[in-house]
Amino acid sequence: MFTSFTGNTRRPRQVNLGGRKTHAFGSTGPGSGSQAALDRAQQDRAQRQRERETQKAAKTIQRVWRGHRSRSEFSGLLRRAWDAVEGPMDTLRQTQPYGSEEEALSQLQRLLRFANTRIEDDHERIRHFYRRQVETVQSLGLVANGAWPVAYFKLQAVVLRIMGRQSKESTSQGRLKEFLNLSILRFIAEQIPAEMSKNAAQYFHALAQFVSRSIPAADAAHDESLEPIFQAVMAPLKKVTGYTLNAYEAFGFGFLTLPTLGADTSSPLATRFRDSLANAINYKLLASALATALKEHGLQSRPELATVEGRLRFLGLFIYFHRYAHNFQSSEAYAVHKDFVTVVALLLNSLPTNIIEGSSDGDTAEYSINDFLKEQILSLVNQEGIGNLLAGSSQSPDSTEDEKVEEARQLANYALALLRFFPRRGDEIRMWVYIGPSSTQSGKGRKMPAIKYFWQASKRSSIFSTIMRDSRAAVDLLRPKSTQSNGVSQANSFWQAPTQELDLAAVRADEWRVILVFLELYTFVLKITDDEEFFSAGQNGFSGQVRDNSLPLNEVKDLTTFLKNLGFTLYFNASDINEPDERDTSSTGISYFNPQAAEAQQQKQVAEPSLGGVAGLTLDYVKGLVTGLVRMVYERDSRRKFLPDDHWLMTSRFDMTGFIPAVVEEEESRHRIQEEEAEDVDDEDDFDDTPQLIGTGRSQQQRRLERLQRQQRKASRRRYLQAVAPRLEILQNLPFFIPFTTRVQIFREFVTLDMTKRRGSSDPESWRLSIMQRPDAPHQFEKHTARIHRGAEFDDAFAQFYDLGEGLKEPIQITFVDQWDQAEAGIDGGGVTKEFLTSVTNTAFTPTENDIDMFIENDQHLLYPNPSAIDEIKEALRSELGLQDGSAAFRAHVAAALQRYEFLGRIIGKCMYEGILVDVNFAPFFLRKWALTGGTGSAPNETGYRPTLNDLRDLDEELYQGLHKLKTYDGNVEDFGLTFSITDTVVIDRATKKTKAVTVDLRPDGSNIPVTNQNRLVYISYIARHRLQNQPYPQTAAFLRGLSTMIQPSWLSMFNAPELQTLIGGTSSQIDVEDLRRNTLYGGTYVIGDDGLEHPTIQLFWKIMKELSDGERRAVLKFVTSTPRAPLLGFKTLNPRFSIRDAGSDQERLPSTSTCVNLLKLPMYRDEGLMKEKLLYSVFSGAGFDLS
Repeated sequence: MFTSFTGNTRRPRQVNLGGRKTHAFGSTGPGSGSQAALDRAQQDRAQRQRERETQKAAKTIQRVWRGHRSRSEFSGLLRRAWDAVEGPMDTLRQTQPYGSEEEALSQLQRLLRFANTRIEDDHERIRHFYRRQVETVQSLGLVANGAWPVAYFKLQAVVLRIMGRQSKESTSQGRLKEFLNLSILRFIAEQIPAEMSKNAAQYFHALAQFVSRSIPAADAAHDESLEPIFQAVMAPLKKVTGYTLNAYEAFGFGFLTLPTLGADTSSPLATRFRDSLANAINYKLLASALATALKEHGLQSRPELATVEGRLRFLGLFIYFHRYAHNFQSSEAYAVHKDFVTVVALLLNSLPTNIIEGSSDGDTAEYSINDFLKEQILSLVNQEGIGNLLAGSSQSPDSTEDEKVEEARQLANYALALLRFFPRRGDEIRMWVYIGPSSTQSGKGRKMPAIKYFWQASKRSSIFSTIMRDSRAAVDLLRPKSTQSNGVSQANSFWQAPTQELDLAAVRADEWRVILVFLELYTFVLKITDDEEFFSAGQNGFSGQVRDNSLPLNEVKDLTTFLKNLGFTLYFNASDINEPDERDTSSTGISYFNPQAAEAQQQKQVAEPSLGGVAGLTLDYVKGLVTGLVRMVYERDSRRKFLPDDHWLMTSRFDMTGFIPAVVEEEESRHRIQEEEAEDVDDEDDFDDTPQLIGTGRSQQQRRLERLQRQQRKASRRRYLQAVAPRLEILQNLPFFIPFTTRVQIFREFVTLDMTKRRGSSDPESWRLSIMQRPDAPHQFEKHTARIHRGAEFDDAFAQFYDLGEGLKEPIQITFVDQWDQAEAGIDGGGVTKEFLTSVTNTAFTPTENDIDMFIENDQHLLYPNPSAIDEIKEALRSELGLQDGSAAFRAHVAAALQRYEFLGRIIGKCMYEGILVDVNFAPFFLRKWALTGGTGSAPNETGYRPTLNDLRDLDEELYQGLHKLKTYDGNVEDFGLTFSITDTVVIDRATKKTKAVTVDLRPDGSNIPVTNQNRLVYISYIARHRLQNQPYPQTAAFLRGLSTMIQPSWLSMFNAPELQTLIGGTSSQIDVEDLRRNTLYGGTYVIGDDGLEHPTIQLFWKIMKELSDGERRAVLKFVTSTPRAPLLGFKTLNPRFSIRDAGSDQERLPSTSTCVNLLKLPMYRDEGLMKEKLLYSVFSGAGFDLS
């Protein structure tokens, strides 16, 4: 068979140029083949290279050895020559000075040429020279000039290296030598102070290391060892030269970070040494040097400040030196110094905020701080220092604009740092800045109020003017600049130097700080300012501290324009403001097997935010601050208009034609995200972070990673919601940017959407039909069915419907029964449900004689939760049932009482959900708690409810008047004998109205803290917080919990208090008869026929309605529908629709109603006068259902 196409059967010759055998089991051998030749050539080349390197290394060693031997021989010659001049070096023999300056300088230069830090004899030669040189300087009066400074400086370097080598010796002889070296260094520093100060970093670093070793090991009985250390430290700092600030800078970074000095120790040596330094140091020069260094190079340039512990010690000792200089008193003498302000602000902004006070969620701080450092840092929060913050400000006309701006920026940076670092004492800090210097310290005349000082500085900033003109410009001003310093943006700006960009970013960051401090202070002022003071600001004839700190209304208008534009951008463009590197944090794939990677990822996740270039500034903080302040000003404008009608609207930034569908779509996206978050919460409940057994580190790491991933998903979802639901964010946080009628339509759309999801349709009958198809239909219908006794509507409803929970949203079937438990005739087609809801609300809100009322009225007959209800229930449980606090039965009774509040909240929510109006009027401060629900979770403390003095007026006019007099009292308020406590009155016997007084501290140990002129504003705010928020908290929280079961809190946040009242009970505008006529249904004889004409009786009815006054029309409307107000969107939205049917032709019969279906039963009157008489008689006599 041919093996190829050549036709030749011979096997072709195999030529193997590689030298390998073709046989499968053959071997090429080590000496044959081209590859083997290449391998041998490479090995030979490598061998020759090694031989060359070995020969080169040998030559290098020989050369180094020859050089070393030559130097050693030459050094030996120099030593012998030096020793010949010096003679025997006997430490016990008195040393003699050199004969001349030239001899001393020659010996020093010769010594420096051969001195070796490894040779102990050279150490002794240096100490011997030092002793002779001291005698020489004293005898000849030598001055260190010419060649001396260089020689001395070289000697200092040698001694510092010797100290570094001797630090490892722990014997007493070694310590003695170290102290001798200290004396040498001090002597050199005294001879050349300028040169030493110029290059002091190494000097103070070595001294700091020596102090760390020496003081803990020193004997308290021999504290004389501290003196040479102290003298060596102070030597470069005593004489003022052109480089003294360099020495203070080196001292600060070397010594203020020492653990020995910053420790909370009982060692008398450490305390004495620390106090000696604090007593001798010039604290002003220290602050100036450190402020300059930190401003020019930042904290990152100093390795001593790389850790949180190092910065804590640095800050604590820096404050301690200032306090010691003023005998721990008169903090205003140094706290207003600009260098002190600069250093403290920079350090505070670099530290975690939970070190001192702990986090708000109860987590423990990651870093521990001892009592000494904690005391120093807490000393920053004092009235004298903070109140005098503006005392040194240059408010004179001679000051330049740049000086004023720079000064305002520094003060704002410090004030903002205090507010950030001490959040729990924020109100006190704001109050002290607001009050200013105390009366005993303001002898130079009152400065410009802090509010107006920072307001003027804010108005001068470019950020304020830019955002006020264009809200879109805020995106770039808010976006963190960290990614632009070395990114594309800098490359494109090739005409601008990087330093100019950094300077611009620093200026913008400072401007943001000024604006934020002003917003913080103005928020505090509005909380304690009533409407009269607010609206009288800037008017002649009015004076006082509050009015002096208030802004004229025309300036408030400018402020609201700025806040409106800024707030809109914060929510609508939140995704554009966020840093790009925050958008993808999901790379956790291999971190399970790489703990270092997991830790690195976690560190990246918690990187410090820097919104607008301000370190530590978060988007949520700015959102909360701006939102809270805008809402407060809007509430003022709602109560008493002082801004144009369309001032608050931002409809120009939206496409209003498709606004409502877009919002509904965003709500669906939000609902999906909430469901995902609920799943993560369920998973998180299973997480166990308790200490585990040894050997389970990998599983612990995995659990930590799972928690981190959940946090990342939550943050990612929130950023996603900001990106896809900007309109919803605006509606929930700044709803007044959108017209009220539009928001009402959106609310109804949300309800319809929720009904469709739950029922499949908004029609109740569709839901009933779908339930009938289910196998558990009888059980489902039974849960939604109730038998209600007349007069006990609320109790029966609570007993039968409380367990439904959110299921109360579904259609319910009501059967009213009489006193004999007989069912009333009627079929619930929706009308009986309305009658049930209105009856339940009437029963719940009607005052009782002997029971504890759930709600009570204020002077304007507006309802709010009874603040003392729970306390009275507890008192009754103790006195009548003999239950002990904390027992299971006691807790069960209290929980049952709160469940009634929760159920009442569900009933009100059910009315709003179904669009049923009820004639219930709530107090404005209570409704504000519905609206201010904390937004979407961003800064809930800021966007949540804040008690104000005006709210207190709605609650208790007498209490408001008393606090107003206290606030404006010109004398010493200590004469009133008030303390930070309040007395609550609890009724303990309903029959006799016997009460008991309960004293409650408004702050820890408040009963022993007197109210003074300086803290009375905080006292007033605490009173408002207790009466409006703390005391009724359980009842209010339970009611709102039930309300939120039926109505999403985010839906309620779209409205303010008056708007919510309109949703509950209808609009208070005049009744539109024509609108009511167009949307009325007719039954029986009154049905309109094919001719389209109304029945004559109906024509008479509408004629009479037009002639009635608005009050009479409201009475007729309440007679038929049980509420005197019309729906906001017109009578077309009234549920059920307004209806009229005939009631026979008896002319003596009165009109009657079925309010459950909004039905008027009108007899066929023929005379207009008779109809009007009968109608008004029925309306005002209270007749109704019974007459039919």
